[in-house]
Amino acid sequence: MTIKIIGAVLVVAACGGFGFSLATKEKFEEKCLQALLRVIEYMLCELEYHQPPLPDLCRMAGSEVGGIIKHVFNELATELDRQLLSDAGTSMKTILRKHENLPIRTCRNLLLLGQSMGRFSLSGQLSSLRSVAVLCKRDLESMALNQEPRLRSYRTLGICCGIALVIIFL
Repeated sequence: MTIKIIGAVLVVAACGGFGFSLATKEKFEEKCLQALLRVIEYMLCELEYHQPPLPDLCRMAGSEVGGIIKHVFNELATELDRQLLSDAGTSMKTILRKHENLPIRTCRNLLLLGQSMGRFSLSGQLSSLRSVAVLCKRDLESMALNQEPRLRSYRTLGICCGIALVIIFL
């Protein structure tokens, strides 16, 4: 009987943990998109007024945020300094392959950003930065729509699935 109770508790905990991990993953994605948006806004300001070289711009922009986005932009600056790859887009693809834990929406926006960096005139770069910022804002707005009930549902469903499994197995 004790083994059944321990097993039941472990099943509920595992399923509940899965639900909580889904909610945590979504919050992480939101933080990454917010950080990317801050980086883009910083880059817009720097390009409009100081026009630093691209590696320096990436390094400065990365220092404005923390976490994985900071690492991505610092690595991009290093890659651009080395000039081993042909352009910022190729460098960004290489860097994103190393960071497998980046959320999908963030990766998509980073790829778009990398494809436009250093390819156009100043006005073209500003325009492409603004368009990626609009995409980030759109993604953030779609995530914010009913976010709290959705996250609560993930957690609740995880626990309820665990309880249902326990009932089925007993």
